[in-house]
Amino acid sequence: MTKDQKNEVIEVLKSKFSQYNNFYVADTESLTVAQVGKLRRACFSKDVEMKVAKNTLIKKALESLDNEKYAGMYDSLHKVTALMFSENPKEPALIISSFRKESNGEKPVLKAAFINGDVYTGDNQLKALTQIKTKNELIGEVIGLLQSPAKRVLAALLHHHEQKAAGAEATPAATE
Repeated sequence: MTKDQKNEVIEVLKSKFSQYNNFYVADTESLTVAQVGKLRRACFSKDVEMKVAKNTLIKKALESLDNEKYAGMYDSLHKVTALMFSENPKEPALIISSFRKESNGEKPVLKAAFINGDVYTGDNQLKALTQIKTKNELIGEVIGLLQSPAKRVLAALLHHHEQKAAGAEATPAATE
């Protein structure tokens, strides 16, 4: 690989790291070509971009953007590295988990994840990452919580109104 080619890869990676607030670093070393193809298709279907690059180029791209911000990611840059970029912070974790279930294996291995400025290292973080709530899920929960007291008040008023109406209907029948 020439120096120009390396610089081109670094620029592409820098644009991806700048574009996405969430990315995962996974080890795909022992996967077959067919398995990697299947993983790429799974990523594509879920709007997750998967890139494979040399660790030194990934590190140079991260360092040139913000050395401090990405410092926790550098230890994960060894062996074969696949980067998974996503707007949704938990989608890559779900893809990795379902891929493992389908193939009855332990690969790909999660080396690290960078989620909205927080670094998660180690494969043991995968389960927690599948349970992260997306922005839309959090907004939905807040709206639900805000609507809940109003719904209870409306239900109580409606119930009270129905009892009054039922009582008013029963009274004329009793007097006849």
